[in-house]
Amino acid sequence: MRMVDLIEKKRDGYSLLDEEIAYFVKGVTDGSLPDYQISAFLMAVLFRGMNEEETASLTLHMAQSGDLVDLDAIKGIKLDKHSTGGVGDKTSLVLLPLVSACGGVVAKMSGRGLGHTGGTLDKMESVPGTQVIQSEEHFIKQVNDIGLAIIGQSKDVDPADKKLYALRDVTATVESLPLIASSIMSKKIASGADAILLDVKFGSGAFMKTLDDAKSLAHAMVSIGKHLGRDTRAIITDMDEPLGQAIGNSLEVKEAIKTLKGQGPKDLEELVIKAGGLMLTQGRVAKNVEEGEKMIEQAILDGSGYRKLLELFSHQGGDISYLLNPEKFSEAKYAIPVKATHRGYVSKIDCLALGLDAMRLGAGRAVLEDKIDMSAGLYLHKKVGDYVEDGETLLTIYTNKEEVSDIVQNIASSYQISDQKVERAPLIHEVIS
Repeated sequence: MRMVDLIEKKRDGYSLLDEEIAYFVKGVTDGSLPDYQISAFLMAVLFRGMNEEETASLTLHMAQSGDLVDLDAIKGIKLDKHSTGGVGDKTSLVLLPLVSACGGVVAKMSGRGLGHTGGTLDKMESVPGTQVIQSEEHFIKQVNDIGLAIIGQSKDVDPADKKLYALRDVTATVESLPLIASSIMSKKIASGADAILLDVKFGSGAFMKTLDDAKSLAHAMVSIGKHLGRDTRAIITDMDEPLGQAIGNSLEVKEAIKTLKGQGPKDLEELVIKAGGLMLTQGRVAKNVEEGEKMIEQAILDGSGYRKLLELFSHQGGDISYLLNPEKFSEAKYAIPVKATHRGYVSKIDCLALGLDAMRLGAGRAVLEDKIDMSAGLYLHKKVGDYVEDGETLLTIYTNKEEVSDIVQNIASSYQISDQKVERAPLIHEVIS
């Protein structure tokens, strides 16, 4: 078999056989294929696409390129959740303890934040002592003991994806739908879960900018799950404005705590109730989504979701006194209010700009080596549809940096205010199962 023949075959629009895709992934992983041939193949896929069988085959062989996590020792249906990333997305810290408190078995391997999207692991590490790097044995024991663990992925999981992603980034092939879908799903398949819920976001603060693109990606990933024997479902959610009010690591942990106590922002609560209902159905804890949603609502009301969050951090070494007394989190040196310059209704928020500015304040990283300031971030007092008076605070900036005048100015321009009342767009647009 020759790689040039596979490139030519895909270039001309033909479908590849499973053994041909296996040959490609093996060559990527062991280094036997040169970068120029891999790049040519990626460009051919960008232009010609892949059918469902090809995409599922690519995903499986990528997952098998490294360590496969064996979760057979965990009792019950193992649940996992993945978000395509957004601004202020602290969903996992609220959703997964609630699902576990209701009887779901949650075994999640997560990643770190990069660019304008925050990572669950970074938020967890804002609680002193929390260990997100655990052995597979500890991971399995913790899930069996308390029904929940959230840890970092092994460095040996899915090495083919690491190589392909690096090349896609420099060959203008990032946008290929089969390559996006296989990249996400290969890591989920390698992580060993039986059922996967995908939160596919669209809008200015998301990777997918339009609803149609988000639906296409969701359908592609659900199809992969179906072909590979995983119960995979997707929820399509809006990211034209940040989720909740807090952006930044410890700020988002505090908001997660409030939400688990029934005092959080309504959009975040709406999302976790719908997503929780779906996950409990996937885990066969609930007979249907409506029953699952009622169970999630009850776990908020009776505090069992919050208690499960305490268990999660306690088992991973975190100092739970910070969760019991959130005022213990260190506060940024500077709290800078950004005020409205005239009265009216918030008509639009540049979600991407806020995410990037939060990163510049220290809340995120431009490259993986950057150090995060856990106390930095933004807190939104007003969101789309809210009325504001002249001089009223729109949001507060939290930072330890001395000179941020340019960031302050940029953040102020991220808000648009109109004389006409604007209705907030729905958060949840569709469920694909």
